[in-house]
Amino acid sequence: MSTGLFVETLPGQPVVDFVREFAAPAAAVYAAHADPDVYVRWVGPDKYDTSVTTWDHRSGGAYRFVQSEPGSPGEYAFHGSIHTARPGELIIQTFEWEGAPDEVSLDIMRFEDLPGGRARLVGRSLFPSLENMQAMFDSGMTDGMEAGYRALDELLREG
Repeated sequence: MSTGLFVETLPGQPVVDFVREFAAPAAAVYAAHADPDVYVRWVGPDKYDTSVTTWDHRSGGAYRFVQSEPGSPGEYAFHGSIHTARPGELIIQTFEWEGAPDEVSLDIMRFEDLPGGRARLVGRSLFPSLENMQAMFDSGMTDGMEAGYRALDELLREG
């Protein structure tokens, strides 16, 4: 059984901590973040289709993906640099929505094995300002994260 997303902010600081548990080993949860064919199947709100335009998931690599809502002319593109990719353990990357250029967050995600073949994802996002962090919340960041993680639960169950 997975647990819901836990999100916490640090008062007066542009920092978001999040924790989510999965009914799969850390290596599988990490792989779902690193494999573009799997990533597009679960990331973000389920109403969007996701396509990858750049994907080099390694330390020193980069990524870019685009989300669009079927029947809608708009699209949302995101990109970043992978600082550290340690399979099964750690991802440190930047994240930037192209609709807000220069508002780059630094995301740190640790993947931990738990008893019974389960895993915990522990993350921290550092934003450039409190205003940028609030804008991300206002845009539905946590709803999108939880919807994506529910979809990831399904993919992990399927194997």
